[in-house]
Amino acid sequence: MVVAKIAPSLLSGDFARLAEECERMMSLGADYLHMDVMDGHFVPNLTLGAPIIKCLRPHTKGFLDCHLMVSNPEQWVDDFAKAGADLFCFHYEATKDPMTLIDTIHSKGMKAGMAIKPNTPVDVTYEFAPELDQVLIMTVEPGFGGQSFMPECMDKVRELRKRFPELDIEVDGGLAPENIDLAAKAGANVIVAGSSIFGAKSPGAMISLFRTAVEGAQLSPAT
Repeated sequence: MVVAKIAPSLLSGDFARLAEECERMMSLGADYLHMDVMDGHFVPNLTLGAPIIKCLRPHTKGFLDCHLMVSNPEQWVDDFAKAGADLFCFHYEATKDPMTLIDTIHSKGMKAGMAIKPNTPVDVTYEFAPELDQVLIMTVEPGFGGQSFMPECMDKVRELRKRFPELDIEVDGGLAPENIDLAAKAGANVIVAGSSIFGAKSPGAMISLFRTAVEGAQLSPAT
């Protein structure tokens, strides 16, 4: 059985106090720290890169789940490995040779993840899933925080979970109390949430709510 993992997205945190935000999330029960890396090319926004990961690494023991929304992700594997990233997640749409990239990520001591956009069919992940540590199903168009959850993407999660019962399946985009049960019952076990955690009156309670939903869903078949 896969384990529930809650990953606050630091894109919604206070960038002036990023190390403190990381430690605050970990103290509140987060499992991962989701780092949104955008290059202004693959997606229109521009956020953080390997130098910031390197600066954060000495200040947190948290698992740095780095989601690279970048063109030519191969270019950045070495930099992120040296910076201390724990997981390097690239977009299927951004590379011509996913398997070689997966092997390179593993050779650098990181876990490998693959993300797909909402309009990308889930079957593109099937041949690579046995070698991946995680597959990320985007539930919004990548590039900006605060978007609305796309429930139609849950069909991808269901199909992936049926084929790969032990795979970590991450969902990212618009996750909130009103839709977490849908994601959890579809089979997602790694939950990325930014606005709904950082904007909550009690971020710790929100993390607990997400975890409870995932754990509860695992007690019944996916629907």
